[in-house]
Amino acid sequence: MTAQRFFTHPAGRPLAALGATLLWGSAFPLIKLSYQHMDIHRDETFEQILFAGYRFTLAGLIILAMMILMRIPFDRNPRSWAGIAKVSAFQTVCQYLFFYIGLSYATGTISSIIAGTTSFFQLLVAHFLYRNDRLTPMRGLGVFVGFAGIAVIWLQGESSGFSFGFGEILLIVSMFFGGLGNVLAKKESAHSNIFFLTGLQMFLGGVVLLSVGAFQTGILPFHMDGQAIAMLIYLAILSSAGFLLWNLLMKYNSVSSVSMYLALIPLFGVILSSILLHERLHPTILVSLCLIIVGIVIVNRVRLRKESSKNA
Repeated sequence: MTAQRFFTHPAGRPLAALGATLLWGSAFPLIKLSYQHMDIHRDETFEQILFAGYRFTLAGLIILAMMILMRIPFDRNPRSWAGIAKVSAFQTVCQYLFFYIGLSYATGTISSIIAGTTSFFQLLVAHFLYRNDRLTPMRGLGVFVGFAGIAVIWLQGESSGFSFGFGEILLIVSMFFGGLGNVLAKKESAHSNIFFLTGLQMFLGGVVLLSVGAFQTGILPFHMDGQAIAMLIYLAILSSAGFLLWNLLMKYNSVSSVSMYLALIPLFGVILSSILLHERLHPTILVSLCLIIVGIVIVNRVRLRKESSKNA
């Protein structure tokens, strides 16, 4: 079976999407477990940044190595490199700088739910940057419902036994930069190979994070044994493998036919955080999760209908 046939098959397409979203959802508890195992505390900010740097430098190298094995040519256009550096500044450096620090203060379940807002921030950024990608009333409704999921945690947090504080705010800032980075990456992909764009921006961002962290802490300030190395390699592979699966889905399918699967990322993140971190699934968490998922579905059903009308 060819790649195109598998990724467009009624069974292959959801299977690949499930694989990608499961990998991305597993990142939340795995990073928390890595912090615990490597004895990285919430106040050790530069150790967290250094760990993020190791992950994305390795993830970028994996994708660039894949390009060599697949004989995909590297773009030597200086303009492309400048654009990729800009994407890297937001999509990797800014996003994961705030993400790794915020995650050390927040639970895995709440972090997973907040991650669902990336889709909404992406829509808001596109609304202000592109005249042909404005928010419609239904898209606005989807964004409203999604952010209502975050408001539920904020308003009911203390009475439900958990707080909405510094870590959660940093995670929201992280998701904003993620949405901005996604929009910039889409713009840059018009004249850059998507493999090269993603691999290089991860590598460049990883090196920046490594440099910032190592400048304050040294190159290896935390406990690193076989289990820690395995966790780090898994986190790097999930970034590169998740991208590869999603990129192939986007290549062989319409955006709208697969984008609703993004709602599975917070779902998998919450479930895996509950299992691996033994975090309690409070009813408030479940309500918030449902609102985020419904918001993502509303937004992407609008895209699907719009695309279907164009193809009719």
